[in-house]
Amino acid sequence: MTSDPMEAFFQLHRDLPREGPGEPQDVAWAAKVAGLSPDAQMADVGCGPGGDIAALLDAAPRGHVTALDKTPHFVAAVRRDWQQEGRVTVLKADMKAIHNSYDMIWCAGAVYFMGVKAALEAWRKSLTANGVVAFSEACWLTDNPSARARALWDGEYPNMTDAVGVQQQISDAGYDILGTRRVSDAGWEAYYGPLEARIAMLRPQADAALSEVLDVAAEEIACWRAHRDEFGYLLSVVRPK
Repeated sequence: MTSDPMEAFFQLHRDLPREGPGEPQDVAWAAKVAGLSPDAQMADVGCGPGGDIAALLDAAPRGHVTALDKTPHFVAAVRRDWQQEGRVTVLKADMKAIHNSYDMIWCAGAVYFMGVKAALEAWRKSLTANGVVAFSEACWLTDNPSARARALWDGEYPNMTDAVGVQQQISDAGYDILGTRRVSDAGWEAYYGPLEARIAMLRPQADAALSEVLDVAAEEIACWRAHRDEFGYLLSVVRPK
């Protein structure tokens, strides 16, 4: 029997440390740009398996992280790993409906589910007086991407724009930009390295549905390694005007 495509997706992504490119230095940089206090209240929105929680706790040694995701598998993984940490609260919740107030809302690679402008507008009410949103967003780094890169992102994120487009959406949402930087190659490898190893592990016993999922993921990795100068993630720290 062929497995369900969604089941196959989570079979591939089960127990990965991250669900997108990033590294602890991204969080540290964002906290410095924001002037984050040691006792900051933080939300990790669309937290996935919790790959950034440790870095967020390091950024605010007396602070607290509310990690939320609507995917049960990820919520269970974060609860398993962080249930003994009193400075972490894990919620099964939709990123479209954030409650409470935070000094920093962190969102690594998940803003595209809502769109930059819509997300920033929705989250504004959940920021403290000097609160910030720090998020990474996929964007083009060239005006003339290759057919291979275009094919990848037309399937993944057809509305993807460039850095100027991202910055315009931030401005349209009524925010000032405190700083931007690209997620490094090391951040991409932090995601793709474990993903690549899991693809290799699953190949021998993969059925048709899983094989298709593995092929798509392998092409994504190969495309980035061949065309990394054409697209990337822009990390932005923004504050309401």
